[in-house]
Amino acid sequence: MANRITLTQFIIEQQRELPGVSGTFTLLLNDIVTACKKISHLVNRGDLIGVLGSAESENVQGEVQKKLDIITNDIMINALNWTGHLSGMASEEVDDIIKIPGQYPKGKYLALFDPLDGSSNIDVNLTVGTIFSILRCREGVDPTLEDFLQKGSDQVCAGFVLYGPSTMMVLTTGHGVNGFTLDQDIGEFILTHPNMTIPNETCEFAINMSNQRYWEAPVQRYIDECLQGEEGPRGKNFNMRWVASLVAEVYRILTRGGVFLYPFDLRDPAKPAKLRLMYEANPVGFIIEQAGGACSTGRERILDLKPTGLHQRVPVVLGSKSEVERIVEYHKAD
Repeated sequence: MANRITLTQFIIEQQRELPGVSGTFTLLLNDIVTACKKISHLVNRGDLIGVLGSAESENVQGEVQKKLDIITNDIMINALNWTGHLSGMASEEVDDIIKIPGQYPKGKYLALFDPLDGSSNIDVNLTVGTIFSILRCREGVDPTLEDFLQKGSDQVCAGFVLYGPSTMMVLTTGHGVNGFTLDQDIGEFILTHPNMTIPNETCEFAINMSNQRYWEAPVQRYIDECLQGEEGPRGKNFNMRWVASLVAEVYRILTRGGVFLYPFDLRDPAKPAKLRLMYEANPVGFIIEQAGGACSTGRERILDLKPTGLHQRVPVVLGSKSEVERIVEYHKAD
């Protein structure tokens, strides 16, 4: 235990292997880590400090905000806007890009984040998390919307923090995926899950079955085959999971395999997809692929999509590679 590697040490040692990399990235990650430690503390304290419940307001997505949605968004912004490591930010909770105040220096990175993913679970004491993505920015410019609309394949780093029985950070910088557990006694994230990889085969799927009547035929076909079990064309039994928290679903897939679907549906023509490309699908897709899995809309690789807007929504199918590829083939055959 005495020789456990901290997140800071891990990132510094990774950077030493990359020519021309400065320490700015490490400092930026430390800023994010500090914010997530604060969020972890608030989530853990909950109603003891009066942070649960509705804020009686809506975000840019038209979703009812929890008190913690607003509080965690402020924590992320206030932890990152003054350090000189960023040129700008974007949040799922804010309509436009977030400028760095004029009195502070600007850096060479952009940060995008969902400050509290799965916040509908917070009042019932289920797992929530923070998702973040880091992009490069053109040096010496005041970033515009176009600077943020980069493909997922251009990400420098992506990660999420899981606020569950323990607080964990899962991170990739494009060289595999590693998991770190927060040691509350010393206030450090410690490497506990090195080189996380997703099993190629699985007998587990996660989907919101209440939306079944709105799915397209390829998804109907895939789920129907899973539900037929040993007697069906797949010849094996599947288990179904659904937490309604993307970070929890992805962490389970990283640790034991599986496939997660939030597919295209016809329930609301104005919102044919649920998950946001820039704050959820891209960072999670980067992590999933780096762990040996796959991530698709059902028709194309998510990391290849050229974003058209800051709050663009996309269908998401991710997880064990063989299952994602099967679902993609069903879409091609449709």
